[in-house]
Amino acid sequence: MIVYKNYSMKNKSNMKIGGIAKTYIEVEDKNELIEIYSKYKNIFLIGNGTNTLLSDSILDYTFVSLRKLNKITNLPEQKVKSEAGLDFKKLMKYMYEKNYSGLENLAGIPGTVGGLVYMNGGAYGSQIFDCIDEIEIFDKNLQIKTLKKSDIKHSYRNTEIQEKKWVIISVTFNFTKGFDLEKVKEIQNLRESKQPLNLPSLGSTFKNPTTKFAAKLISEAGLKGTIIGSAKISEKHPNFIVNLGEATFLDIINILALIKGTVKEKTGILLEEEIIIVK
Repeated sequence: MIVYKNYSMKNKSNMKIGGIAKTYIEVEDKNELIEIYSKYKNIFLIGNGTNTLLSDSILDYTFVSLRKLNKITNLPEQKVKSEAGLDFKKLMKYMYEKNYSGLENLAGIPGTVGGLVYMNGGAYGSQIFDCIDEIEIFDKNLQIKTLKKSDIKHSYRNTEIQEKKWVIISVTFNFTKGFDLEKVKEIQNLRESKQPLNLPSLGSTFKNPTTKFAAKLISEAGLKGTIIGSAKISEKHPNFIVNLGEATFLDIINILALIKGTVKEKTGILLEEEIIIVK
């Protein structure tokens, strides 16, 4: 493992906001997790930071990154084992090369495989758990074990892994043959046309309430384009909050509060954050 002290976390969040961490550790072997979780306290597992908002003050955490655990292995019967730190875009590229299908609707989602599985990420009617066979995890008893998908509770943007604070080490996927390249191109074009990909953001900020879309609720509340400090509610996609360049943690927190308060007042619906806030 590689251990850094007093480490700047600004570039570890896609929002480009972050203070100084007490400790930042990069794991090089899964068995190092036993030592880390035995020795250190106040641990926060961070992936690519694509949905993590970090405070810009002193961060009294031990941040742990699995980004060096990024191997991908082809198994029989169209199964693929991916370590948690693998960038999801690389898994999609691998699927294309092997002509495997199943996750095309998720094309373009930023983040690591582990991060997407942790929150059961998804898009356009699909979720990553659709293609999972089993998951290798590290639990609170400092044990490494492999669980079948059927043994793990999961729902929309939620998993038992979150609730029990397990660490995902690797994921085995079960794919079918026939990569749909046209679908991937279509999804990527949709993302480029509907999402503000040219500015720092954390993707979808709020979960969609049952039968509703958060973006539509925010737009109908008249909040599209609102700016607080250097944070802005995107006009292109109102469920995205973007950093115009110098946004602070407080700017983002204030704009979150404005959205939740206004939507609640106008509709009675209290939006729930999809992003993770660390302060």
